[in-house]
Amino acid sequence: MEQLQKKALFNENGDIEVTKRRMINGNTTNLNDFNNMKYSWVSQWYRQAMNNFWIPEEINLSQDVKDYRSLKPAEKTAYDKILSFLVFLDSLQTANLPNVGEYITANEVNLCLSIQQFQEAVHSQSYSYMLDSICSPQERDDILYQWKYDEILLNRNKFIGDLYNAFQEHKDPFHFMQMIMANYILEGIYFYSGFMFFYNLGRMGKMPGSANEIRYINRDENTHLWLFRSIILELQKEEPELFTPERVEVYRAMLKKGVEEEIKWGKYVIGNDIEGLTMEMVEDYIRYLGNFRAHSLGFERLYKGYDSEPESMSWVSMYSNANLIKTDFFEAKSTAYAKSSAIVDDL
Repeated sequence: MEQLQKKALFNENGDIEVTKRRMINGNTTNLNDFNNMKYSWVSQWYRQAMNNFWIPEEINLSQDVKDYRSLKPAEKTAYDKILSFLVFLDSLQTANLPNVGEYITANEVNLCLSIQQFQEAVHSQSYSYMLDSICSPQERDDILYQWKYDEILLNRNKFIGDLYNAFQEHKDPFHFMQMIMANYILEGIYFYSGFMFFYNLGRMGKMPGSANEIRYINRDENTHLWLFRSIILELQKEEPELFTPERVEVYRAMLKKGVEEEIKWGKYVIGNDIEGLTMEMVEDYIRYLGNFRAHSLGFERLYKGYDSEPESMSWVSMYSNANLIKTDFFEAKSTAYAKSSAIVDDL
């Protein structure tokens, strides 16, 4: 199979005409020119991402320190395992994004990937801040490495990790596209049972600081989802051979596998043991997300029905609204006042 061309770092013979710019296999000079962009959506994305800058320590976790000790056993187990999952995959994202950028030959899109990598690092800092605030050092280390020793959690992470590793071994466009789809699944499906768990704790009056940290992270992840969806849509136009009916079915199967893994994970860490959530609620919501993500790429939906957000989960959208966050850092003013409005997950 044809190998994907890694872009040159210094390339005086690169194309300077915007019309010749391509997402992959282009001939880039790597010059960052904000006045001449082929992909017009990048300008809005870049401004939104820059306006989203935040600091984990903005959020007061003093109530969480008290609440963590009084969580019910099922809540504490879920909190620990979901945090371990989030820590690891955001760390993996930080490490993998440069591998994506090496083969993206549109300089403006690489600027977006650079911002995403920084934001993923901030997310890792946020999780460390949460753990350092509420846990002893021994508890913190136990939580950090659950992804390695919990078989269900490890297998869940391997689905994404193996797709990333496959591109390291096979540098062809099809494996690249599968890696891009893995990013899309991670940002658009894989985080959501964890996010809803934290929001559910918040609406039950527990761990309010943790819920607010997740709101910031969720807002960033929505911009990352926007980025990878846009990359895929551009590739559909520029590289139609990557979107034959047979290959689209591969991508749909990946999405469906992501949904199944997320539901399996929800049954394991949430089940019917968490006040305010049932497994039916989780399963309906994740299948709705799977349909939504497939449709957003122009693919056939994965499941019959599940075409709108379940009424039982409408509170997720409300709790994920970063405009509602209040912080000590900005004297209890919302992040929207200090920075920008939140990205709504309507991708």
